[in-house]
Amino acid sequence: MERPAWAPDEVDMARPSVARVYDYYLGGSHNFDSDRRFAGRVLEVLPEMAAIAQQNRAFLRRAVRHLCEQGIDQFLDLGSGIPTAGNVHEIAAGVSPGARVLYVDHDPVAVMHSRALLDDVEGAEVMAGDLTDPRGVLGSPAVAEHLDLSKPVAVLLVSVLHFVDDDRRPAEVVSTYMGATAPGSHLVLSHASIAGNDGAADAEAVYNQQRSPNPMRMRSQDEVTALFGDLTLVDPGVVRIPSWRPDSPAGPGAAAESYPGLAGVAYR
Repeated sequence: MERPAWAPDEVDMARPSVARVYDYYLGGSHNFDSDRRFAGRVLEVLPEMAAIAQQNRAFLRRAVRHLCEQGIDQFLDLGSGIPTAGNVHEIAAGVSPGARVLYVDHDPVAVMHSRALLDDVEGAEVMAGDLTDPRGVLGSPAVAEHLDLSKPVAVLLVSVLHFVDDDRRPAEVVSTYMGATAPGSHLVLSHASIAGNDGAADAEAVYNQQRSPNPMRMRSQDEVTALFGDLTLVDPGVVRIPSWRPDSPAGPGAAAESYPGLAGVAYR
């Protein structure tokens, strides 16, 4: 297979990446045959996966707008993935001109494409980093140069912690990031959950039994809520992703009850 110009040499094109698989769900073009084949196996057991990914991005947009309206103008987007239309810096700029965004991801394709996309974008930067190494990320020159942690910042962990198993202590990861921020800082978190959707359990099995480099650990509502620690949840708390402050006054509809993902926003 010919290597695309946008693919770094160190990327194993035969091995799927959760960032590139997610890019495929969202209709992106920065993915390989291995990613599409893997996504196809997930779609066989959970055909609505692409719609689920779109709903998760819609939640991200709603949360960013909400935070900008609360005066937050700094964003640390952890596990940011491959940029798509309506990314954090675009949403933030529409509400809070001058907002600053630092994207962090360990996938070389995500980092390389983000750098190309953000080359001439004021206020947005990207760094290569592992979100499960909060001290490494927080101590990086990129954070020191781009964000002021003495002022409120939004830490975004959107659709990533279900790829952090219990051995890597996701609650401690969250706590370390938030402990380094100023009072008034917010956490935005969404997470896959099997409750109410049998296909989600089958999708989890695909991630855990196939060649995904990141096994999936879906969590219950109690487990997801526990990730927020002692932060104060904003209304409506931890809910199905489409139910978190939906744009439509009519609400998210009955299908939200079977949506295999939870989300919440909290502050310190």
